[in-house]
Amino acid sequence: MQIDYYLATTSPYTYLAATRPAEIARKHGAEIVYKPLNTFDLFGRTGGQPPKDRHESRQAYRLIEMRRQAEKAGKPLNLHPAHWPTNPAPSSYAIIAAQAEGGGDLAALVAGLTRACWAEERDVADDAVIADCLEAVGFDRGLVNRGMMAGAETYARNLEDAVAAGVFGVPFFVAGEEKFWGQDRLDDLDRYLSQV
Repeated sequence: MQIDYYLATTSPYTYLAATRPAEIARKHGAEIVYKPLNTFDLFGRTGGQPPKDRHESRQAYRLIEMRRQAEKAGKPLNLHPAHWPTNPAPSSYAIIAAQAEGGGDLAALVAGLTRACWAEERDVADDAVIADCLEAVGFDRGLVNRGMMAGAETYARNLEDAVAAGVFGVPFFVAGEEKFWGQDRLDDLDRYLSQV
Protein backbone atom coordinates (compact mmCIF):
# COMPACT_ATOMS: atom_id res chain seq x y z
CA MET A 1 0.00 0.00 0.00
CA GLN A 2 1.26 3.45 -0.90
CA ILE A 3 0.27 6.46 1.16
CA ASP A 4 0.53 9.81 -0.58
CA TYR A 5 1.26 12.28 2.20
CA TYR A 6 0.47 15.89 1.22
CA LEU A 7 2.10 18.27 3.66
CA ALA A 8 3.39 21.78 4.16
CA THR A 9 6.52 22.68 6.08
CA THR A 10 4.72 25.77 7.38
CA SER A 11 1.62 23.94 8.62
CA PRO A 12 1.09 23.67 12.38
CA TYR A 13 -0.88 20.49 11.84
CA THR A 14 1.91 18.88 9.81
CA TYR A 15 4.13 19.75 12.79
CA LEU A 16 1.69 18.09 15.19
CA ALA A 17 1.59 14.94 13.04
CA ALA A 18 5.36 14.67 13.64
CA THR A 19 6.71 11.21 12.71
CA ARG A 20 3.45 9.40 13.42
CA PRO A 21 2.48 8.92 9.73
CA ALA A 22 5.76 7.05 9.15
CA GLU A 23 5.27 4.97 12.29
CA ILE A 24 1.79 3.96 11.14
CA ALA A 25 3.03 3.15 7.64
CA ARG A 26 5.89 1.05 9.02
CA LYS A 27 3.49 -0.84 11.31
CA HIS A 28 1.41 -1.91 8.30
CA GLY A 29 4.21 -2.40 5.77
CA ALA A 30 3.03 0.60 3.75
CA GLU A 31 5.19 3.09 1.86
CA ILE A 32 4.86 6.85 2.27
CA VAL A 33 5.47 9.21 -0.63
CA TYR A 34 6.00 12.71 0.78
CA LYS A 35 4.40 15.42 -1.34
CA PRO A 36 5.18 18.88 0.05
CA LEU A 37 3.21 21.76 -1.39
CA ASN A 38 2.21 25.37 -0.74
CA THR A 39 -0.99 25.31 1.32
CA PHE A 40 -2.01 28.83 0.30
CA ASP A 41 -1.83 27.84 -3.37
CA LEU A 42 -3.88 24.75 -2.56
CA PHE A 43 -6.50 26.87 -0.79
CA GLY A 44 -6.75 29.11 -3.84
CA ARG A 45 -7.39 26.11 -6.06
CA THR A 46 -9.90 24.35 -3.79
CA GLY A 47 -12.05 27.10 -2.28
CA GLY A 48 -10.16 27.66 0.96
CA GLN A 49 -8.71 30.87 2.36
CA PRO A 50 -5.42 31.72 4.06
CA PRO A 51 -5.93 32.30 7.80
CA LYS A 52 -5.48 36.10 7.50
CA ASP A 53 -8.41 36.27 5.05
CA ARG A 54 -10.84 34.26 7.18
CA HIS A 55 -13.58 35.79 9.29
CA GLU A 56 -12.41 36.90 12.76
CA SER A 57 -14.34 34.11 14.45
CA ARG A 58 -12.59 31.51 12.28
CA GLN A 59 -9.19 33.06 12.98
CA ALA A 60 -9.87 33.01 16.71
CA TYR A 61 -11.09 29.41 16.67
CA ARG A 62 -8.04 28.31 14.66
CA LEU A 63 -5.82 29.47 17.51
CA ILE A 64 -7.97 27.70 20.10
CA GLU A 65 -7.84 24.48 18.12
CA MET A 66 -4.08 24.75 17.56
CA ARG A 67 -3.57 25.15 21.32
CA ARG A 68 -5.83 22.21 22.13
CA GLN A 69 -4.26 19.91 19.56
CA ALA A 70 -0.74 20.82 20.72
CA GLU A 71 -1.70 20.05 24.32
CA LYS A 72 -3.22 16.74 23.23
CA ALA A 73 -0.03 15.84 21.33
CA GLY A 74 2.17 17.00 24.20
CA LYS A 75 4.11 19.34 21.93
CA PRO A 76 5.18 22.95 22.40
CA LEU A 77 3.63 25.27 19.84
CA ASN A 78 3.94 29.03 19.42
CA LEU A 79 0.59 30.31 18.20
CA HIS A 80 2.31 33.34 16.62
CA PRO A 81 5.72 32.15 15.41
CA ALA A 82 8.28 34.77 14.45
CA HIS A 83 8.75 33.35 10.95
CA TRP A 84 5.24 32.58 9.76
CA PRO A 85 4.10 32.89 7.13
CA THR A 86 7.34 32.34 5.27
CA ASN A 87 8.28 30.86 1.92
CA PRO A 88 7.76 27.07 2.17
CA ALA A 89 9.45 26.31 -1.16
CA PRO A 90 13.11 26.02 -0.04
CA SER A 91 12.34 23.55 2.77
CA SER A 92 9.96 21.66 0.48
CA TYR A 93 12.67 21.34 -2.18
CA ALA A 94 14.97 19.91 0.50
CA ILE A 95 12.40 17.24 1.40
CA ILE A 96 11.99 16.39 -2.28
CA ALA A 97 15.78 16.15 -2.74
CA ALA A 98 16.17 14.07 0.42
CA GLN A 99 13.42 11.70 -0.68
CA ALA A 100 15.15 11.23 -4.03
CA GLU A 101 18.63 10.76 -2.54
CA GLY A 102 17.83 8.71 0.55
CA GLY A 103 20.30 7.99 3.31
CA GLY A 104 18.57 9.79 6.18
CA ASP A 105 15.33 9.78 8.13
CA LEU A 106 12.74 11.55 5.97
CA ALA A 107 10.00 11.51 8.63
CA ALA A 108 12.39 13.10 11.12
CA LEU A 109 13.32 15.73 8.52
CA VAL A 110 9.68 16.77 8.09
CA ALA A 111 9.27 16.80 11.88
CA GLY A 112 12.45 18.84 12.31
CA LEU A 113 11.55 21.46 9.72
CA THR A 114 8.04 21.96 11.06
CA ARG A 115 9.32 22.01 14.65
CA ALA A 116 11.83 24.70 13.61
CA CYS A 117 8.92 26.89 12.48
CA TRP A 118 6.35 26.20 15.20
CA ALA A 119 8.44 25.55 18.30
CA GLU A 120 11.94 26.90 17.75
CA GLU A 121 11.36 30.34 16.17
CA ARG A 122 13.50 29.49 13.15
CA ASP A 123 12.83 30.45 9.53
CA VAL A 124 12.40 27.39 7.31
CA ALA A 125 13.06 29.57 4.26
CA ASP A 126 16.64 30.09 5.51
CA ASP A 127 19.21 27.79 3.89
CA ALA A 128 21.22 27.48 7.13
CA VAL A 129 18.15 26.32 9.07
CA ILE A 130 17.27 23.81 6.35
CA ALA A 131 20.86 22.52 6.22
CA ASP A 132 20.87 22.08 10.01
CA CYS A 133 17.64 20.09 9.82
CA LEU A 134 19.01 17.92 7.01
CA GLU A 135 22.24 17.17 8.84
CA ALA A 136 20.48 16.44 12.15
CA VAL A 137 18.66 13.45 10.62
CA GLY A 138 21.43 11.95 8.50
CA PHE A 139 21.22 13.83 5.20
CA ASP A 140 23.95 15.78 3.45
CA ARG A 141 23.74 19.51 4.26
CA GLY A 142 24.51 20.15 0.59
CA LEU A 143 21.04 18.93 -0.41
CA VAL A 144 19.84 22.43 0.39
CA ASN A 145 21.54 23.60 -2.82
CA ARG A 146 21.11 20.54 -5.04
CA GLY A 147 18.23 19.56 -7.26
CA MET A 148 16.49 22.92 -7.10
CA MET A 149 15.14 22.65 -10.65
CA ALA A 150 13.84 19.13 -10.05
CA GLY A 151 12.52 20.27 -6.68
CA ALA A 152 10.61 23.15 -8.23
CA GLU A 153 9.10 20.86 -10.87
CA THR A 154 8.07 18.24 -8.31
CA TYR A 155 6.71 20.90 -5.95
CA ALA A 156 4.47 22.25 -8.73
CA ARG A 157 3.42 18.73 -9.73
CA ASN A 158 2.54 17.91 -6.11
CA LEU A 159 0.02 20.76 -6.13
CA GLU A 160 -1.55 19.46 -9.34
CA ASP A 161 -1.61 15.91 -7.95
CA ALA A 162 -3.26 17.19 -4.78
CA VAL A 163 -6.02 19.02 -6.62
CA ALA A 164 -6.64 16.00 -8.86
CA ALA A 165 -6.80 13.70 -5.80
CA GLY A 166 -9.38 15.86 -4.01
CA VAL A 167 -6.93 17.21 -1.43
CA PHE A 168 -7.88 20.59 0.08
CA GLY A 169 -5.74 20.94 3.21
CA VAL A 170 -2.72 19.51 5.03
CA PRO A 171 -1.71 17.14 6.32
CA PHE A 172 -3.71 14.96 3.97
CA PHE A 173 -3.23 11.23 3.39
CA VAL A 174 -4.45 9.28 0.38
CA ALA A 175 -4.27 5.50 0.73
CA GLY A 176 -5.90 3.60 -2.10
CA GLU A 177 -9.39 5.02 -2.47
CA GLU A 178 -9.48 6.37 1.09
CA LYS A 179 -8.67 9.94 2.14
CA PHE A 180 -7.79 11.30 5.57
CA TRP A 181 -7.47 15.02 6.34
CA GLY A 182 -5.66 16.24 9.41
CA GLN A 183 -3.28 14.90 12.00
CA ASP A 184 -6.35 14.12 14.10
CA ARG A 185 -7.37 11.48 11.52
CA LEU A 186 -4.22 9.40 11.89
CA ASP A 187 -6.05 6.88 14.10
CA ASP A 188 -8.51 6.42 11.24
CA LEU A 189 -5.65 5.86 8.78
CA ASP A 190 -4.15 3.31 11.18
CA ARG A 191 -7.49 1.52 11.46
CA TYR A 192 -7.99 1.50 7.70
CA LEU A 193 -4.53 0.04 7.05
CA SER A 194 -5.20 -2.73 9.55
CA GLN A 195 -8.22 -3.80 7.47
CA VAL A 196 -6.66 -3.91 3.99
